[in-house]
Amino acid sequence: MFNLVIFGPPGAGKGTQSAKIIEQYNLAHISTGDMFRMHITNETELGKKVKQLLADGLLVPDEVTINMLEEEVNANPDATGFIFDGFPRTVPQAEALDNFLEGKGQQIDLVLQLDVTEEEIKKRIAERQKISGRADDSADKLIKRIDEYFQKTVLVLPFYEEQGKLVKVTGIGEIESIFSDICSEIDARL
Repeated sequence: MFNLVIFGPPGAGKGTQSAKIIEQYNLAHISTGDMFRMHITNETELGKKVKQLLADGLLVPDEVTINMLEEEVNANPDATGFIFDGFPRTVPQAEALDNFLEGKGQQIDLVLQLDVTEEEIKKRIAERQKISGRADDSADKLIKRIDEYFQKTVLVLPFYEEQGKLVKVTGIGEIESIFSDICSEIDARL
């Protein structure tokens, strides 16, 4: 079992690289953003709550996110490992994930941080908004999401750095070149 967290600000390329990692290493993909969007699309009670929080540029409370994530992991008992995309975003979430996995005899093996400049992030999200029309990519929401990342989410990085699991990969350049760097880091730990 190999478990990986892919980390980076909005627009860093987590979704793009996750898809390539999943294909290469046959990991189950758990994207909290995808889970939230599914609930929003299906207009579940959770989806309505999440929609309002995201519209306000806020994070979904830890307890809700953790419960959804645990359900998703438990729904994939035959997985050879997981890639966690967009989670954890806070130290309490990271601690909860570690405790949950430890209870299953597993751990996070690698945390990949995609390092991208704020200028590049804004450019990518502007392009993504033209294509996807995602409400969370609007200019005002973008500023809140970037601020949220740099004020709160980056605080998770030292948690994993202290465990010796954090690796920074440059997230600017050709997609295949970035992926090659990521594969080198994963292969070194398999």
